[in-house]
Amino acid sequence: MIRVFVSADDFDAGAESVALGLSAGAVSTFVGLVRDDGGLKALRLDHYPGMTHNQLVQLAEQAAARWPLTGVTIIHRVGELPVGTQIVFVGTASAHRAAALESCAFLIDRLKTDATFWKKQIFSDGSESWVEARPSDDAAAARWDNP
Repeated sequence: MIRVFVSADDFDAGAESVALGLSAGAVSTFVGLVRDDGGLKALRLDHYPGMTHNQLVQLAEQAAARWPLTGVTIIHRVGELPVGTQIVFVGTASAHRAAALESCAFLIDRLKTDATFWKKQIFSDGSESWVEARPSDDAAAARWDNP
């Protein structure tokens, strides 16, 4: 079962984890939060709806093809998100812990580089700046290139 949502709405990470694990032996999840980086007030995420959703579905399908998964859930929020709020949920379920853990790590690493989101930092002093791609994200994603 693959579930993908892109929305401004918040999510219940606990409920999402339970839903994934009803028939699995292992569930692995990652919840990303808007972090407080040097006076950051909020992070604004924009996207192109059809393209972004399809990219996330493709990532989930890649994980399901690579590992024996019983479920994959990806939830990514958009809009203006204050510091400390949930921004992303990635959950995978499998009969075995290694598959659940590895596939979850794969998805979060690849999501950072393969899903199109435009991120703008909004600071307490009123200034704003676009978030640039980071070489460390590219390196993390590249480790999954050779199965």
